[in-house]
Amino acid sequence: MKKFFVTGATGFIGSHCIESLSMRSDIEVHALTIDDISQDSLNVQWHKADLMDTKSMHDLLNDIQPTHLLHFAWYAAPGKYWTSIENLAMVQASLALLKTFAEVGGKRCVMAGSCAEYDWHYGYCSERITPTVPGSLYGTCKSAMQKILESFSLQTGVSSAWGRIFYLYGPREHPSRLVPSVICSLLKDKPAKCSHGEQIRDFLYVKDVADAFIALLESDVRGSVNICSGIPIRLSEIIMNIAEVFDKQDFVQLGAIPVSPDEPGLIVGNNGRLFKEVGWKPKYMMEQGISETITWWKKHLDV
Repeated sequence: MKKFFVTGATGFIGSHCIESLSMRSDIEVHALTIDDISQDSLNVQWHKADLMDTKSMHDLLNDIQPTHLLHFAWYAAPGKYWTSIENLAMVQASLALLKTFAEVGGKRCVMAGSCAEYDWHYGYCSERITPTVPGSLYGTCKSAMQKILESFSLQTGVSSAWGRIFYLYGPREHPSRLVPSVICSLLKDKPAKCSHGEQIRDFLYVKDVADAFIALLESDVRGSVNICSGIPIRLSEIIMNIAEVFDKQDFVQLGAIPVSPDEPGLIVGNNGRLFKEVGWKPKYMMEQGISETITWWKKHLDV
Protein backbone atom coordinates (compact mmCIF):
# COMPACT_ATOMS: atom_id res chain seq x y z
CA MET A 1 0.00 0.00 0.00
CA LYS A 2 1.19 3.52 -0.79
CA LYS A 3 2.16 5.63 2.21
CA PHE A 4 1.62 9.38 1.88
CA PHE A 5 3.54 11.71 4.20
CA VAL A 6 2.16 15.28 4.29
CA THR A 7 3.99 18.17 5.95
CA GLY A 8 2.23 21.38 6.92
CA ALA A 9 -0.85 19.21 7.42
CA THR A 10 -2.71 21.75 9.56
CA GLY A 11 -1.94 24.66 7.23
CA PHE A 12 -4.25 26.37 4.76
CA ILE A 13 -3.69 23.94 1.87
CA GLY A 14 -2.42 20.97 3.85
CA SER A 15 -5.54 20.73 6.00
CA HIS A 16 -7.74 20.48 2.91
CA CYS A 17 -5.44 17.83 1.44
CA ILE A 18 -5.78 15.80 4.62
CA GLU A 19 -9.57 16.09 4.49
CA SER A 20 -9.57 14.69 0.97
CA LEU A 21 -7.03 11.96 1.65
CA SER A 22 -8.76 10.87 4.85
CA MET A 23 -11.73 9.65 2.81
CA ARG A 24 -9.63 7.14 0.91
CA SER A 25 -8.96 3.55 1.91
CA ASP A 26 -6.41 2.71 -0.77
CA ILE A 27 -3.55 4.62 0.86
CA GLU A 28 -1.97 5.05 4.29
CA VAL A 29 -1.85 8.72 5.27
CA HIS A 30 0.63 10.26 7.71
CA ALA A 31 0.28 13.93 8.66
CA LEU A 32 2.96 16.12 10.21
CA THR A 33 2.25 19.08 12.48
CA ILE A 34 4.28 21.11 14.94
CA ASP A 35 1.11 21.90 16.90
CA ASP A 36 -0.50 19.82 19.62
CA ILE A 37 -2.37 16.97 17.99
CA SER A 38 -6.11 17.31 18.45
CA GLN A 39 -7.12 15.91 15.08
CA ASP A 40 -9.64 13.10 14.81
CA SER A 41 -9.31 11.58 11.36
CA LEU A 42 -10.05 7.88 11.26
CA ASN A 43 -7.80 7.19 8.28
CA VAL A 44 -4.96 9.59 9.14
CA GLN A 45 -2.03 8.96 11.47
CA TRP A 46 -0.87 12.24 13.04
CA HIS A 47 2.70 12.98 14.08
CA LYS A 48 3.90 15.94 16.12
CA ALA A 49 7.44 16.95 15.19
CA ASP A 50 9.54 19.98 14.30
CA LEU A 51 10.69 19.95 10.68
CA MET A 52 13.84 21.78 11.79
CA ASP A 53 14.83 18.87 14.05
CA THR A 54 16.56 16.77 11.44
CA LYS A 55 17.25 13.82 13.75
CA SER A 56 13.62 13.54 14.86
CA MET A 57 12.48 13.80 11.25
CA HIS A 58 14.97 11.14 10.19
CA ASP A 59 13.74 8.78 12.90
CA LEU A 60 10.11 9.48 12.04
CA LEU A 61 10.49 8.85 8.33
CA ASN A 62 12.59 5.78 8.99
CA ASP A 63 9.75 4.38 11.10
CA ILE A 64 7.02 5.26 8.57
CA GLN A 65 8.91 4.41 5.35
CA PRO A 66 6.70 6.66 3.19
CA THR A 67 6.49 6.07 -0.55
CA HIS A 68 5.08 9.54 -1.35
CA LEU A 69 5.96 12.95 0.10
CA LEU A 70 3.75 16.05 -0.17
CA HIS A 71 5.66 18.97 1.32
CA PHE A 72 3.73 22.16 2.22
CA ALA A 73 5.46 23.25 5.44
CA TRP A 74 7.11 26.66 5.12
CA TYR A 75 7.37 29.91 7.05
CA ALA A 76 4.21 31.83 6.20
CA ALA A 77 3.64 34.57 8.80
CA PRO A 78 1.48 37.22 7.07
CA GLY A 79 3.39 40.36 6.21
CA LYS A 80 6.71 38.82 7.25
CA TYR A 81 7.38 35.82 5.04
CA TRP A 82 8.41 37.87 1.99
CA THR A 83 11.61 39.10 3.65
CA SER A 84 12.17 36.80 6.65
CA ILE A 85 15.48 34.95 6.97
CA GLU A 86 13.36 31.99 8.13
CA ASN A 87 13.03 31.26 4.43
CA LEU A 88 16.67 30.20 4.42
CA ALA A 89 16.06 27.82 7.31
CA MET A 90 13.13 26.32 5.41
CA VAL A 91 15.37 25.55 2.43
CA GLN A 92 17.79 23.77 4.74
CA ALA A 93 15.04 21.81 6.49
CA SER A 94 13.38 20.90 3.19
CA LEU A 95 16.65 19.61 1.78
CA ALA A 96 17.24 17.46 4.86
CA LEU A 97 13.69 16.12 4.56
CA LEU A 98 14.23 15.29 0.90
CA LYS A 99 17.51 13.47 1.58
CA THR A 100 15.94 11.41 4.35
CA PHE A 101 12.92 10.60 2.20
CA ALA A 102 15.23 9.19 -0.47
CA GLU A 103 17.32 7.29 2.07
CA VAL A 104 14.27 5.44 3.44
CA GLY A 105 13.18 4.40 -0.04
CA GLY A 106 10.77 7.18 -1.02
CA LYS A 107 9.59 7.05 -4.62
CA ARG A 108 7.64 10.24 -5.45
CA CYS A 109 7.93 13.75 -4.01
CA VAL A 110 5.89 16.90 -4.69
CA MET A 111 6.75 20.22 -3.06
CA ALA A 112 4.84 23.50 -2.97
CA GLY A 113 6.33 26.43 -4.81
CA SER A 114 4.98 29.87 -5.61
CA CYS A 115 4.25 32.22 -8.49
CA ALA A 116 6.62 34.56 -6.60
CA GLU A 117 9.44 32.64 -8.29
CA TYR A 118 8.58 34.21 -11.64
CA ASP A 119 9.66 37.54 -13.08
CA TRP A 120 6.41 39.44 -12.56
CA HIS A 121 7.27 41.94 -15.28
CA TYR A 122 6.04 39.32 -17.74
CA GLY A 123 2.54 39.19 -16.19
CA TYR A 124 1.59 35.91 -17.86
CA CYS A 125 3.59 33.07 -16.31
CA SER A 126 4.44 29.84 -18.12
CA GLU A 127 6.67 27.14 -16.64
CA ARG A 128 8.78 26.63 -19.75
CA ILE A 129 8.95 30.22 -21.01
CA THR A 130 8.75 32.79 -18.21
CA PRO A 131 12.07 33.45 -16.43
CA THR A 132 12.32 32.72 -12.73
CA VAL A 133 13.66 36.03 -11.43
CA PRO A 134 12.16 36.40 -7.93
CA GLY A 135 11.72 39.84 -6.44
CA SER A 136 11.78 38.70 -2.80
CA LEU A 137 13.77 36.50 -0.45
CA TYR A 138 10.74 34.21 -0.19
CA GLY A 139 10.58 33.77 -3.95
CA THR A 140 14.35 33.33 -4.18
CA CYS A 141 14.34 30.55 -1.57
CA LYS A 142 11.42 28.79 -3.22
CA SER A 143 13.15 29.00 -6.59
CA ALA A 144 16.39 27.69 -5.11
CA MET A 145 14.58 24.74 -3.55
CA GLN A 146 12.94 23.95 -6.88
CA LYS A 147 16.31 23.78 -8.60
CA ILE A 148 17.73 21.63 -5.81
CA LEU A 149 14.77 19.26 -6.03
CA GLU A 150 15.13 18.92 -9.79
CA SER A 151 18.87 18.20 -9.61
CA PHE A 152 18.41 15.84 -6.67
CA SER A 153 15.84 13.85 -8.63
CA LEU A 154 18.16 13.49 -11.59
CA GLN A 155 20.94 12.22 -9.33
CA THR A 156 18.91 9.85 -7.18
CA GLY A 157 16.04 8.69 -9.39
CA VAL A 158 13.39 9.95 -6.97
CA SER A 159 10.46 11.13 -9.09
CA SER A 160 9.51 14.71 -8.27
CA ALA A 161 7.36 17.67 -9.25
CA TRP A 162 7.05 21.25 -8.05
CA GLY A 163 3.60 22.86 -7.79
CA ARG A 164 3.72 26.64 -8.25
CA ILE A 165 0.80 28.11 -6.38
CA PHE A 166 -0.77 31.34 -7.61
CA TYR A 167 -3.59 33.05 -5.68
CA LEU A 168 -6.10 31.13 -3.62
CA TYR A 169 -8.96 31.61 -1.19
CA GLY A 170 -11.29 29.53 0.93
CA PRO A 171 -12.05 28.31 4.47
CA ARG A 172 -9.25 28.60 7.07
CA GLU A 173 -7.34 31.33 5.23
CA HIS A 174 -5.66 33.90 7.48
CA PRO A 175 -8.18 36.70 8.20
CA SER A 176 -5.75 39.39 7.02
CA ARG A 177 -5.86 38.11 3.44
CA LEU A 178 -8.11 39.76 0.83
CA VAL A 179 -11.15 37.49 0.67
CA PRO A 180 -11.52 36.79 4.41
CA SER A 181 -10.80 40.42 5.32
CA VAL A 182 -13.69 41.58 3.13
CA ILE A 183 -16.01 38.84 4.41
CA CYS A 184 -15.18 39.49 8.06
CA SER A 185 -15.62 43.26 7.69
CA LEU A 186 -19.06 42.84 6.12
CA LEU A 187 -20.13 40.25 8.69
CA LYS A 188 -19.31 42.83 11.37
CA ASP A 189 -21.13 45.60 9.46
CA LYS A 190 -17.85 47.47 9.10
CA PRO A 191 -16.39 49.14 5.99
CA ALA A 192 -14.35 46.80 3.80
CA LYS A 193 -11.26 48.92 3.12
CA CYS A 194 -9.47 47.79 -0.03
CA SER A 195 -6.97 48.96 -2.62
CA HIS A 196 -8.20 50.29 -5.95
CA GLY A 197 -8.79 46.68 -7.00
CA GLU A 198 -7.58 47.08 -10.57
CA GLN A 199 -4.91 44.40 -10.13
CA ILE A 200 -5.57 41.34 -12.28
CA ARG A 201 -4.81 38.01 -10.63
CA ASP A 202 -5.36 34.27 -10.98
CA PHE A 203 -7.44 32.75 -8.16
CA LEU A 204 -8.26 29.12 -7.39
CA TYR A 205 -10.41 27.75 -4.57
CA VAL A 206 -8.31 26.07 -1.87
CA LYS A 207 -10.14 22.73 -2.16
CA ASP A 208 -9.26 22.67 -5.85
CA VAL A 209 -5.66 23.59 -5.04
CA ALA A 210 -5.47 20.69 -2.58
CA ASP A 211 -6.93 18.22 -5.08
CA ALA A 212 -4.59 19.48 -7.80
CA PHE A 213 -1.59 18.72 -5.57
CA ILE A 214 -2.91 15.23 -4.84
CA ALA A 215 -3.41 14.61 -8.56
CA LEU A 216 0.11 15.88 -9.26
CA LEU A 217 1.52 13.60 -6.55
CA GLU A 218 -0.21 10.57 -8.05
CA SER A 219 0.85 11.40 -11.59
CA ASP A 220 4.17 10.79 -13.34
CA VAL A 221 4.56 14.44 -14.36
CA ARG A 222 7.92 15.93 -13.46
CA GLY A 223 9.25 19.44 -13.04
CA SER A 224 7.40 22.67 -12.33
CA VAL A 225 3.63 22.79 -12.74
CA ASN A 226 1.51 25.91 -12.25
CA ILE A 227 -1.35 25.35 -9.81
CA CYS A 228 -3.75 27.96 -11.10
CA SER A 229 -7.07 28.61 -12.81
CA GLY A 230 -5.60 30.38 -15.84
CA ILE A 231 -8.50 32.85 -15.60
CA PRO A 232 -7.66 36.55 -15.13
CA ILE A 233 -9.92 38.43 -12.73
CA ARG A 234 -9.78 41.92 -11.22
CA LEU A 235 -9.60 42.08 -7.45
CA SER A 236 -12.45 44.60 -7.49
CA GLU A 237 -14.67 42.00 -9.16
CA ILE A 238 -13.99 39.48 -6.40
CA ILE A 239 -14.59 42.13 -3.74
CA MET A 240 -17.89 43.26 -5.23
CA ASN A 241 -19.03 39.64 -5.73
CA ILE A 242 -18.63 39.14 -1.99
CA ALA A 243 -20.41 42.41 -1.20
CA GLU A 244 -23.35 41.45 -3.43
CA VAL A 245 -23.90 38.26 -1.43
CA PHE A 246 -24.37 40.43 1.67
CA ASP A 247 -26.14 43.20 -0.27
CA LYS A 248 -23.61 45.59 1.24
CA GLN A 249 -21.95 47.10 -1.82
CA ASP A 250 -21.96 50.50 -0.09
CA PHE A 251 -19.67 49.13 2.63
CA VAL A 252 -16.85 48.55 0.13
CA GLN A 253 -14.21 51.30 0.06
CA LEU A 254 -12.08 50.81 -3.04
CA GLY A 255 -8.94 52.93 -2.97
CA ALA A 256 -8.85 53.20 0.82
CA ILE A 257 -5.59 51.26 1.02
CA PRO A 258 -2.59 52.62 -0.91
CA VAL A 259 -0.84 50.43 -3.47
CA SER A 260 2.91 50.23 -3.91
CA PRO A 261 4.16 51.69 -7.20
CA ASP A 262 5.91 48.35 -7.73
CA GLU A 263 2.63 46.44 -7.51
CA PRO A 264 2.33 44.33 -10.69
CA GLY A 265 -0.83 44.93 -12.66
CA LEU A 266 -1.13 41.38 -14.01
CA ILE A 267 -0.17 37.97 -12.61
CA VAL A 268 -1.84 35.04 -14.35
CA GLY A 269 -0.65 31.49 -14.86
CA ASN A 270 -0.60 29.14 -17.83
CA ASN A 271 -2.28 25.95 -16.63
CA GLY A 272 -1.55 23.82 -19.70
CA ARG A 273 0.68 21.32 -17.89
CA LEU A 274 -1.81 20.92 -15.03
CA PHE A 275 -4.80 20.42 -17.31
CA LYS A 276 -3.25 18.45 -20.16
CA GLU A 277 -0.37 16.49 -18.63
CA VAL A 278 -1.66 15.91 -15.09
CA GLY A 279 -5.21 15.59 -16.43
CA TRP A 280 -6.74 17.66 -13.63
CA LYS A 281 -9.61 20.17 -13.85
CA PRO A 282 -11.17 22.36 -11.12
CA LYS A 283 -14.52 21.41 -9.60
CA TYR A 284 -15.49 24.81 -8.19
CA MET A 285 -16.65 27.97 -9.89
CA MET A 286 -15.74 31.13 -8.01
CA GLU A 287 -19.35 31.77 -6.99
CA GLN A 288 -19.54 28.42 -5.22
CA GLY A 289 -16.14 28.87 -3.62
CA ILE A 290 -17.05 32.32 -2.30
CA SER A 291 -20.37 30.99 -0.98
CA GLU A 292 -18.68 28.13 0.91
CA THR A 293 -16.07 30.52 2.29
CA ILE A 294 -18.73 32.93 3.58
CA THR A 295 -20.59 30.03 5.19
CA TRP A 296 -17.40 28.91 6.94
CA TRP A 297 -16.68 32.38 8.32
CA LYS A 298 -20.26 32.74 9.56
CA LYS A 299 -19.63 29.67 11.72
CA HIS A 300 -16.16 30.62 12.92
CA LEU A 301 -16.20 34.41 13.33
CA ASP A 302 -17.21 36.01 16.62
CA VAL A 303 -19.35 39.01 15.71
